[in-house]
Amino acid sequence: MFRTLTSVLQGALAERLALLVNHVLAAEPVATERLRAHGGRSLQLQLDGWPALLPALPELAFRVTPAGLLEWCGTEALAGADLRLRLDASNPALALARWAQGERPRVDLQGDARFAAELSWLMDNLRWDVQDDLARLVGEAPAHEIARVGQLLAGGLRETLRMLAGWAARADEPGSGPR
Repeated sequence: MFRTLTSVLQGALAERLALLVNHVLAAEPVATERLRAHGGRSLQLQLDGWPALLPALPELAFRVTPAGLLEWCGTEALAGADLRLRLDASNPALALARWAQGERPRVDLQGDARFAAELSWLMDNLRWDVQDDLARLVGEAPAHEIARVGQLLAGGLRETLRMLAGWAARADEPGSGPR
């Protein structure tokens, strides 16, 4: 029973991730146009060293659709991914802190170099315009205020994460165990 529930939640998480990425992609026609050239190709994200204390993540394998969007491959085995991305996930908190500071994680790539170059371009150039999405829901002025408050909170969070990243980096240094 617990395994089934976990599997359903993991699948829902992967599907929501694909929906969010597709929302951002669809807002930029140049992004979908660039991906359209790679329709049918697949990519697999492998997180090495994921801590056993955290809930397991679903298989993160995606296929590019003919429309230039991504679809989650589900639980089907993806034996021949066109591109495999491997990330060190042994310290998710440190990785998140560094990502929030704008630092890209080190990624080991195996596979199609052109496909990898397009994905790199997308990661460098795509941004989610949250304020624009909020404006559709609540109007222009409230969306602006919500975005302003969000930027203040994000700045505080970035500073906190920067401080935590420093602590985590010092904790990972050899010989930094308990004294």
